[in-house]
Amino acid sequence: MTQIDYTQKIPNNVNLAEDRKIQRALEKWQPAFLQWWDNFGPNWAAQDDIFLRTATSADSKGWAVFDYVKMPDYRWGIFLADPVQDRKISFGDHIGESAWQEVPGEYRADLRRLIVTQGDTEPASVEQLQWLGKTAPSLYDLRQLFQVNVEEGRHLWAMVYLLHKYFGRDGREEADMMLQRHSGDEDTPRILGAFNEATPDWLAFFMFSFFTDRDGKFQLASLAESAFDPLSRTCKFMLTEEANHMFTGESGVMRIVDRTCELMRDADDVTRLGGIPLELIQKYINFHYSVSLDLFGSEDSTNAANFFACGLKGRYQEEKIADDHILSTPQRVNLNERLQNDYIQDCERGVERWNKCIQKHGIPFQLALPSKSINRRVGRYADPYAYGVDLPTAQERAYVANLMHPVVEPGKFASYIAPPTKGVHGNPVDFEYVRFH
Repeated sequence: MTQIDYTQKIPNNVNLAEDRKIQRALEKWQPAFLQWWDNFGPNWAAQDDIFLRTATSADSKGWAVFDYVKMPDYRWGIFLADPVQDRKISFGDHIGESAWQEVPGEYRADLRRLIVTQGDTEPASVEQLQWLGKTAPSLYDLRQLFQVNVEEGRHLWAMVYLLHKYFGRDGREEADMMLQRHSGDEDTPRILGAFNEATPDWLAFFMFSFFTDRDGKFQLASLAESAFDPLSRTCKFMLTEEANHMFTGESGVMRIVDRTCELMRDADDVTRLGGIPLELIQKYINFHYSVSLDLFGSEDSTNAANFFACGLKGRYQEEKIADDHILSTPQRVNLNERLQNDYIQDCERGVERWNKCIQKHGIPFQLALPSKSINRRVGRYADPYAYGVDLPTAQERAYVANLMHPVVEPGKFASYIAPPTKGVHGNPVDFEYVRFH
């Protein structure tokens, strides 16, 4: 078990103090990060005390320690999962060889590209959610949002460390650029399209957390198989935090669905009671699902084939797959679609849980994942003429936006969402998760 050293300016479990060159470089980057957080994070809540989770070690016992923290005082740092002794490469052309502790020169550019693309999504998520907390449906939900915020910030640190540590000047420049691109900026947008979309309301946030963070789960799990051991260990630890983001999304949508079903007992048109119709929830599913599918890239990809062959990026749960882990050329080319299909199956399980909630209320309606060909801009199904099919209209989005009024009294919830079944860390639902100043 590797403890996290909180006596350092940058908390870490990578013995940063023993690498003075990298420590100085990261300490130089740190003020720029804090300035970015102040400009693009939830700075309007900077003085509030938030009941947040932090990590004290990389194991299951130490990664979730709770206390009140002001977000600017949150100890962002560099945390890697404990190393696996004598780890071997489990797939591709280098299968059976020892995992790499340094970047092989021939794969330097591809590895940097993968790390930068993943790293760029993390600050983008914070930027997309900067003002959302001002319309939180409860203190519980506000706390969940802020937890996501600070962890996305820490995930940025995880990738920046790899860039500084293993990629020299190029890595430092890429780390700087992550703070210079901004979500939705016309001149310097984020790399991936989904991370330039607005998140204007809480239904959109929950959908984003369910669908887009789930893409993150599968991408991180694939990178966790990497032959480059520091990247593998980084992603394994990130996955422990990512699980809560997906829970926030799935449970948030579930609670909106539950509340809508409750209101349907009293009115045919739930909009008269401040609810969100199931048909509109379906349209939100269509949008966020389709945008998230694009994040997997083209279904047929020589890049994906090369990443697998070189040992840079494996399949989801690679070691559990019963084949030779080498694959034929057509199989390698089709790896993005395989990962996408794994993702779709995982999404279907979540949608089925939402449907069980609807069935519990005795309502003859089912939510569903749409065809993976609608609203696509990347890959085999990209069709500009399909944009707008079965998606929320401007009028419908405006209706949802008009429901977004903050609820800040402990134990109280907005009209469109049911309370959670339990609170955070054994606390009651009406716990004071945020203390305002």
